[in-house]
Amino acid sequence: MRMLAVFEKNERIRHIGHLDIQRSVQRGLRRSGLPVAYSQGFNPHILITFASALSTGACGKREIMDVTMAGEVSEDEFLTRMNRAMPPEMQLKEAKKIDDRHPSLMGSLRAAVYDLKIRDRSQAEILIRAIPSMMAKDRIVTMRKTKTKLAECDIKPLIYALRGEGCDIFATLALTERESCKPQMLTEALKAEAGMTDEVRMLVIREGLLGENESGELIPLERL
Repeated sequence: MRMLAVFEKNERIRHIGHLDIQRSVQRGLRRSGLPVAYSQGFNPHILITFASALSTGACGKREIMDVTMAGEVSEDEFLTRMNRAMPPEMQLKEAKKIDDRHPSLMGSLRAAVYDLKIRDRSQAEILIRAIPSMMAKDRIVTMRKTKTKLAECDIKPLIYALRGEGCDIFATLALTERESCKPQMLTEALKAEAGMTDEVRMLVIREGLLGENESGELIPLERL
């Protein structure tokens, strides 16, 4: 049996990296006393996967993990015992039993929904005004950092939705094992379109993760 759980990484711990998030969840699982499954071998570890690593400095409202269980446990009991064991900044919101044959989270992931909170209102207004002209272009070229170099990348096909309101830019961006558009790539493209050179300070909030249903529609990954 596997348990799919939705949890939060709130603003207070936004500078904690993904490895620390993993360790915190593993500690919580051990403290909870839940019947979790362990790997075989000389160095057993809890069988847990995450849909997507969240960048250091970003918050996540609906992050998702997949925990393999060694025994039967109800969804309510899993939530209750985990939330007692987890810090208040990383509380679980939902839990759902899934079949062992359920596809992997990473393999099912297609996109992510972001709220980019621009700290400076005047910068936000400039960037938001640049959205229509940028999206009207056939190609939106920005730089992508690889392991060895910076390379040009056309992010136009990777932007599924984009709008601005007040100091917020709301974006749905591709996020798969093969290709993705990071929020920083989007803001760099908007800066270039607006002719802006100043650094843009923002709070990145990942609102949710999306998968694709049988009709080809993007829906919350936890609903697949």
